[in-house]
Amino acid sequence: MSEIVLFHRKKSGLTRNQLADLSGVGKTAIYDIEKGKETIRFSTLQKVLKTLNIRIVFTSPLMEALNEKS
Repeated sequence: MSEIVLFHRKKSGLTRNQLADLSGVGKTAIYDIEKGKETIRFSTLQKVLKTLNIRIVFTSPLMEALNEKS
């Protein structure tokens, strides 16, 4: 995840501070995400990913069965 966020931030031309401001999180949160820190709150990560237009997709062998049930 850290490489994905770093890549998207740089391609967007944003500094860590700018991404933090746009996401509504602290600048250390961006640093921690990019460095692969494992104790980032999921809600913080969601804010950053949303700002960078990155989607989270859940997959598993059972997802097809779940989708058929709906």
